[in-house]
Amino acid sequence: MRAVVQRVKEAWVSIDGRVVGKIPQGLLVLLGVGEGDTEEDGRYLAEKISNLRVFSDDQGKMNLSVRETGGEILAVSQFTLYGDCRKGRRPSFSSAAHPDVANQLYLDFVNVLRNQGLRVETGVFQAHMEVGLVNDGPVTLIVSSGGEF
Repeated sequence: MRAVVQRVKEAWVSIDGRVVGKIPQGLLVLLGVGEGDTEEDGRYLAEKISNLRVFSDDQGKMNLSVRETGGEILAVSQFTLYGDCRKGRRPSFSSAAHPDVANQLYLDFVNVLRNQGLRVETGVFQAHMEVGLVNDGPVTLIVSSGGEF
């Protein structure tokens, strides 16, 4: 599983001009599920992301997590994180998980975060979405449950 994690002042996702998920300060998480990923990968990433110390403390150091700041998470499924651009000019998505598997693992990831007491908004799986954000910092990280990053 792969995630692009951005610290945001706000973020939202809309479909056909209608906002379906919106958060104030917190994290935007674009989540990709790969072939062979499991619930354990999702639990690992949810724990890692919710505890990442990427928010500033009173001294201006990145020492606080989204949980500690009371921030929220906007989680958006993003199969294109498994796009392989090494050959040709069109990305191959053959290493992305089948949609049925990916959707379930995405929902499991969201539920782990919610069970930690976090407020989590989502996009709509397989929908064409517009994602907007105000990146804070900017702080953008790539987090993986495997060894590829």
